[in-house]
Amino acid sequence: MVKPNESQSILLESLRDFVIEVMLSMNVWEDYDLDPLKYIQLGLLRKNATMKHGVTKWPKGVTIDDASIHNIATIEIHPELLAQEWSAYAAFVLHHEFVHALGYKSHDSLFRKKERSWPGKGVIDMAPKFTEYLARKSANWMWVCTGCNMKIPKKNKNNGRDKCRKCLTTLVDVKV
Repeated sequence: MVKPNESQSILLESLRDFVIEVMLSMNVWEDYDLDPLKYIQLGLLRKNATMKHGVTKWPKGVTIDDASIHNIATIEIHPELLAQEWSAYAAFVLHHEFVHALGYKSHDSLFRKKERSWPGKGVIDMAPKFTEYLARKSANWMWVCTGCNMKIPKKNKNNGRDKCRKCLTTLVDVKV
């Protein structure tokens, strides 16, 4: 976990308060005690993480069967989610992690039902955009298809090994 600086801590606490307030107004959570969510330590993922947007962590040695809201080590979210442009998606990601904290450990149909109860319609569609944003931000190379002009941000060179999924043209490396 990356320890948030003072301004990030303020943003995380504000985000937590907002998400809990929204959850308290949702019918799906009316029979749940949400108070323990206020005491879970919030942290940040490393800024070079590109695939994870948030994670719920339990202490070492705690199995998924033993895990409960009272022994969560941290919930971490990507630091880029603290930017204003991603605030709606950040709330959804924290809600997703809170669903895990409330006992829904696997991404099964019951978990997805609870997760999708979040009132921000269309916010789940921001996930691929956020992933692409992170990939472009950390890319050293752009794999370019000369056939259909598709561009794929990557950290490493392709060296002509891969082909475009759309038109099967060999991808060309372009330094970012």
